Amino acid sequence: MLITQLAIILLASKLAGDISVRLGQPSVLGKLLIGIVLGPSVLGLVNDTEILGELSQIGVILLMFIAGLETDLDEFKRTGKASSIVGAAGVAVPLSLGYGAGIVLGMSNFEAVFLGLLLSATSVSISVQALKEMGKLQSREGSVILGAAVIDDVLVIVALAFVMSLAGGDVNLTMVILKKALFFIVSIIVGWKVVPIILRKFAPLRVTESLISAGLIVCFTFAYFAEYTGVAAIIGAYIAGVAISVTDYKHEIFEKVETIGYSIFVPVFFTSIGVTAEFSGVGENWLLILGLSVLAIITKLVGCAFGAKVTGFNGNSSLGIGAAMVSRGEVALIIAAIGLEADLLKQDLFAVMVAVVLVTTVVTPPMMKVFFNRNKETAQA
Repeated sequence: MLITQLAIILLASKLAGDISVRLGQPSVLGKLLIGIVLGPSVLGLVNDTEILGELSQIGVILLMFIAGLETDLDEFKRTGKASSIVGAAGVAVPLSLGYGAGIVLGMSNFEAVFLGLLLSATSVSISVQALKEMGKLQSREGSVILGAAVIDDVLVIVALAFVMSLAGGDVNLTMVILKKALFFIVSIIVGWKVVPIILRKFAPLRVTESLISAGLIVCFTFAYFAEYTGVAAIIGAYIAGVAISVTDYKHEIFEKVETIGYSIFVPVFFTSIGVTAEFSGVGENWLLILGLSVLAIITKLVGCAFGAKVTGFNGNSSLGIGAAMVSRGEVALIIAAIGLEADLLKQDLFAVMVAVVLVTTVVTPPMMKVFFNRNKETAQA
């Protein structure tokens, strides 16, 4: 029953998060791990249902919306060059080495390129929570990470469309690029000109929490438009948050949405990642999972850290930025499902990549903590 499962998730995620913090780790790590314990792979108390998946989707959308609300737009503009270089390097290194790994594994050229693209994907939803807990979300590093994630998403999706069109898939590359351009152009114009008007019209309405409802309407509309045009919904939600962050209603909407998100939807999202983990077949493919997991971690870490380093960040900050980009999350899972349907990814390798995505997601928060704490200690010294 959904109500019972929600009660179990909320209780377990809060307790696990608290234990994780007491052990010196971000709370999100405990929430991810407790999801594995609660799920079918261990205790079987919570099952991966369609309704739980929808609640989880709302959770990640609200999480990125909150991140947008907390974004310092001036800092975001100043870090545009660094974000571009980090995002590009974070695609180039995994793509090239992932392609090489695919060739070694005996894949065709198209399958090997697809593996490289799969390893190039990034989802910073987990990193956002870790940044919040470390007080780094509004820092220069936080701005670079969020900007690089947007660039990463666009580059990977466009490259994926290009590969699938060459591989014989029914994909119109020109239309894909035009839809991406349309999303960003319309989102920027609407966010700049229309969103403030919507908030001003809703604010005086004589109904309960009309302003918060207006903020959520903007968030979900942007998320839907992003998904419709082939951009990740979390990018749309983030841009909606940024649009509201420059209005006079920012603080009121932020406080209420944070309460709504973190009381139910965000914990469901974090825990559901572990719940959906599937460990069947891990025993036979553990060596491949280990190898691809190491490759996935190293390529993102090194590629993005290199990009950050050449744009002026010190060593530990660069590695912290690289670590934040390691998590592949739901973006990689979506790409993997596309590859499976297009016969660019075999069923057994699909299961392997799901395990790799889980590994990258779990290791991201503690890696970020290590590098950013080292940076803090160095600065204090």
